[in-house]
Amino acid sequence: MTDRAATLRRLLADRILVLDGAMGTMIQRHDLDEAAFRGERFAAWGQPLRGNNDLLALTRPDLVGGIHRAFLDAGADLVETNTFNSTAVSQADYGTEGLVYELNLAAARLARDAADRKTAETPEKPRFVAGAIGPTSRTLSLSPDVNDPGFRATTFDALRDAYREQIAGLADGGVDVLLIETVFDTLNAKAAISAVVRHAEATGTALPVMLSGTIVDRSGRTLSGQTVEAFWLSVAHCPNLLSVGLNCALGSQQMRPFIEALSRVATVPVSLYPNAGLPNAMGGYDETPAFMAGQMRAYAEAGFVNLVGGCCGTTPAHIAAIAEAVAGCPPRALPTPEPTLRLSGLEPFVVRPDTNFVNIGERTNVTGSRRFARLVLEGDYEEALSVARQQVEDGAQLLDVNMDEGMLDGEAAMQTFLNLVAAEPDIARVPVVVDSSRWAVIEAGLKCVQGKGVVNSVSLKEGEAAFLEQARRAREYGAAVIVMAFDEDGQADSLERRKQVCARAYRLLTEEVGFPPEDIIFDPNVFAVATGLEEHRRYALDFLEATRWIKAHLPHARVSGGISNLSFSFRGTHRVREAMHAAFLYHAVRAGLDMGIVNAGQLEVYAEIEPELLERVEDVLFDRRPDATERLVEIA
Repeated sequence: MTDRAATLRRLLADRILVLDGAMGTMIQRHDLDEAAFRGERFAAWGQPLRGNNDLLALTRPDLVGGIHRAFLDAGADLVETNTFNSTAVSQADYGTEGLVYELNLAAARLARDAADRKTAETPEKPRFVAGAIGPTSRTLSLSPDVNDPGFRATTFDALRDAYREQIAGLADGGVDVLLIETVFDTLNAKAAISAVVRHAEATGTALPVMLSGTIVDRSGRTLSGQTVEAFWLSVAHCPNLLSVGLNCALGSQQMRPFIEALSRVATVPVSLYPNAGLPNAMGGYDETPAFMAGQMRAYAEAGFVNLVGGCCGTTPAHIAAIAEAVAGCPPRALPTPEPTLRLSGLEPFVVRPDTNFVNIGERTNVTGSRRFARLVLEGDYEEALSVARQQVEDGAQLLDVNMDEGMLDGEAAMQTFLNLVAAEPDIARVPVVVDSSRWAVIEAGLKCVQGKGVVNSVSLKEGEAAFLEQARRAREYGAAVIVMAFDEDGQADSLERRKQVCARAYRLLTEEVGFPPEDIIFDPNVFAVATGLEEHRRYALDFLEATRWIKAHLPHARVSGGISNLSFSFRGTHRVREAMHAAFLYHAVRAGLDMGIVNAGQLEVYAEIEPELLERVEDVLFDRRPDATERLVEIA
């Protein structure tokens, strides 16, 4: 498998490869009756089996193998296994969930045999097998009950377990690559990616992965609401990723703006295998082989694609025409974008050189907002959502969600709130910062976030082993991480300690975990100043100097901070607190601070701070005089 995977990657760099066409609609052409699906083995099965196409790998292997051979003869480089619905979740509709491993094993062997036989005929053109992994009949980001938007028909863990069982059968059957396809809900795809990771950890077998989403209409979004770029950013963390692309839903002509958008941002090869048009009144597909081939030729000449094929309604004739049309066209060149923090909710959020300071809304944090805490404790999640909506409307570009309250079940509260957020596009468009001092709560939150969010936080507080494990899991869910300057000896409260802890964490993340440095955000600890204690006088200065040092010595890492911590000694004096925050932010951003957890609706403008108040605030921040604290208390 390792040799075949290497060959596949080499071929992708040399030419545009061709996927097969639609297994399902090819099977429908045979108009099989109930007896054909049952065969002898399932003659007495207690439920109807007609329509369970995946079962045909056991009852009609001749038919399935014949379809594979027809597509290979037409010029396909890769054939997909007949396993689109071969998970326990989907097979439960037929009472056949106990057959999942066998279905995947048998289907993979059928495709493997057909591909190997064709390779033997044309050794100069090897053929490959992609293990088809469909989206299942459940969705993790949407409720099936219009009256209960927070309800989910399954869980992340259940879906991951179902995918792991499927992957085991496909891998044992000899597939070359796993194809997670027709993704209408990115959170489902993230569960499949998590299953890929867990399978590799358990077996030591890391198969390449192809990912393909589906755009449901001309708005350019998935069913769960993501744009094409947001989808890419949400799944780009997938290990051993061979390609990303789009399939199904629309015809070849309607795909142009979406495949063009994906081709601009994806750093791996891009695939496209659309339907043969939209279904007509009779449920058929009207795009001819010649028409589809012309569209694919145009996309190839425009430099949009690396793999092409067909989905619903496409036949061997379509694949033959497509293969001929793209022959000789150079494959799409892969872009090499500058490394920078890229996040997503329903929409992408990219931190660019001109982004300036990024506001992380703090009011959806039970420790940062009394009102939000009261609403969550009372179970008034509808009103709690209004707090989140207000933060986004006030300019929060990310949303910090924290449920660390002694009277709360943090995991349940986090899950409930984030499931409700997912149903509100005006809130869910921004990335989520999943915030907790307990890893179990963070993980519960990550299982509800379809976009690329941020973990707040990980640290070396419990030692290297725990730090590395949490970082690997954060990566498995596709999240960036905020790293607190905290180790086994406690919080770093001096400039040198901040440097030491951050440098150590950066080295462990990049060298031990393989974490992208652009997905690392350091929090060098904003502590309260003007407390009256001598050892606190340099806290603001040391934070600023630590920020400069991180940006100079830890390439591509970002810096964040909990800004409101600075003014804790002035609780109740809002004017002074807001002036402290505005002045500190002004200088911190100049030092390199990228983002901070703030109340987006209450940020004062530095230039508008009353001059005498500003002078006394900055005396404290820069430790300019021994009586700075007393003078600020006086004016407060």
